[in-house]
Amino acid sequence: MVHYLDFEKPLAEIEGKAEELRAMARQNDEMNVEKEAENLDLKAQELLVDLYKNLTPWRKCQIARHPERPHCRDYIKVLFSEFIPLAGDRNFADDQAVIGGLARFSDQPVVVIGHEKGSDTKSRIERNFGMARPEGYRKAIRLMELADKFGLPVITLVDTPGAYPGKGAEERGQSEAIARSTEKCLQIGVPIISIIIGEGGSGGAVAFATANKVAMLEHSIYSVISPEGCASILWKDAEKMREAAEALRLTADDLHRLGISDQIIDEPVGGAHRDPDQTIESVKSAISSMLSALNSKKPKELINQRRKKFLKLGSKGLAA
Repeated sequence: MVHYLDFEKPLAEIEGKAEELRAMARQNDEMNVEKEAENLDLKAQELLVDLYKNLTPWRKCQIARHPERPHCRDYIKVLFSEFIPLAGDRNFADDQAVIGGLARFSDQPVVVIGHEKGSDTKSRIERNFGMARPEGYRKAIRLMELADKFGLPVITLVDTPGAYPGKGAEERGQSEAIARSTEKCLQIGVPIISIIIGEGGSGGAVAFATANKVAMLEHSIYSVISPEGCASILWKDAEKMREAAEALRLTADDLHRLGISDQIIDEPVGGAHRDPDQTIESVKSAISSMLSALNSKKPKELINQRRKKFLKLGSKGLAA
């Protein structure tokens, strides 16, 4: 069953009518409604293009959170071969919200780390909806140290609403773990490539995205706080999330202009969830291109380039 967002309701009606006609035709061999169904398909496609032509920041947030959008596991399954997951932080537990391990990308050995939200109710609860705890970030630190030791590039796939703010996580040093993970990103002498595949929420995303190259999918978002959280703080009203999304400048276009994102990866019309295979192939091309540009650089060059990149953040602005 297709999950439609609230602004896609007119599209849902047209596609629903086309499916109803085809269902009636399957039940009655004498009915020939294919031409009418095709006309509705054409109308739906035109409406889809129109809906996605000028998306507001809030609508981009909705698309970035779409439950059928490809997740970290989907990318790992297609993009990487010989994936060997590593578990645990050797201190407390294994955080299921963070997936990481050794793999091959186009036959090149790499380390891959990513947030996993889950794809159904059971897996979402197991993965804590992609909100990592301290042990998840400490697992990532382990993996980055391993990558540095063996000279393996690090590829991170970011998709999190933010780090988990629970009592237990805070008691185990959530902020310290995020800071250490960010610090480790800046220290290791291997290429780091980060792809924002959905939500990039606050420090929980920065801990994986302090990279030499940061790319964002066209309808992904990257922000210091969610629009709802921002609206609750500024206006004491979470319903003002549309205004907050505008003010936060969290879209791929805005962040590319600000120099935070290095590249925007195109998505199919209607978002990544409408054609996951095409989206994953586009991400593969982007990673290949960025990896080729970084592979020849020496460890000191990579560290200095990363440091300069993040020290420059904030030097560009956007007119209000």
